[in-house]
Amino acid sequence: MPQRHVVVASSVGLHARPAALFTQAAAKAPVPVTIAKVGGAPVDARSILFVLSLGVAHHDEVVLTAEGDGADAALDQLAALLAQDLDAAPAGS
Repeated sequence: MPQRHVVVASSVGLHARPAALFTQAAAKAPVPVTIAKVGGAPVDARSILFVLSLGVAHHDEVVLTAEGDGADAALDQLAALLAQDLDAAPAGS
């Protein structure tokens, strides 16, 4: 089963806006994706409540997992998203 280990770059971790952006992207993935803190239980990455319940802080490492056609591409996209500061102001603001 494909996995990606990612260090969360958002300055507030996966809270509020960053969590919403991440779960929206996960919901668009062609396969179900789970997210977990290293050593923790995985949760559905499409659920903002589950993602918020993880309590992921800035620089925490998470594990993304998926299985099926398109899993690697979906994980690559979601990992790249988490590697950005999603709480930073969008360019041009």
